[in-house]
Amino acid sequence: MNNKKQPGMLTFAKELPNICSLLGLFSAAAGIYFAIKGNFQLAIIGVLWAVLFDWYDGIIARKMKGRTKVQGEFGGQLDSLIDIVSFGILPAILLLSYGNYGVWFIPGAFVIIATAAIRLSYFNVYGLINSNTYKGLSLDNNVLILAFVFLFEGFFEHFTFSIIIYIILMVLSAFNLSSISTPKFAGKWVYVLVIYVIVLTSIFGWILYN
Repeated sequence: MNNKKQPGMLTFAKELPNICSLLGLFSAAAGIYFAIKGNFQLAIIGVLWAVLFDWYDGIIARKMKGRTKVQGEFGGQLDSLIDIVSFGILPAILLLSYGNYGVWFIPGAFVIIATAAIRLSYFNVYGLINSNTYKGLSLDNNVLILAFVFLFEGFFEHFTFSIIIYIILMVLSAFNLSSISTPKFAGKWVYVLVIYVIVLTSIFGWILYN
């Protein structure tokens, strides 16, 4: 009898913030595909747009009036699960692929995914320290930093760069799970993110076709 009172699953999928979240998931899925294929520029572009959609789903949700508690809770759960794909699985596969699927890259991939799962579970329970502060480094910062690092890929041999990104991702994972306080970038920072994503998308697009 209780099941009749529950809305259908796709009812939530039609809400604008959740559509935005799902577009982020599509970007991440595309990034995973290109990472597996070894097209790392397109993989980075995919994860950059995943970050952008991840920021905007929350902005849209906060601006919508009349959202119920259930709608908010569903959106939060959807966002969290998508974050594991975008900021856990995608960078892990990118690392594995860039390392030519060498066995020594498997522990690193595990650490990245496990870090994402632990951090998001912790955040779902405790939330922010306050309205403007995270405990530990937010996961989306990892891929924004990784994207910037990839701008310098051409200066290194493939093997050397694979070790560089391995080390960077492990250091970032440590910061993700640390107790340091980091600011939550919001408000006008979203415009900085939009510019960053567009600029890096253009640069990586230029690299691809030149």
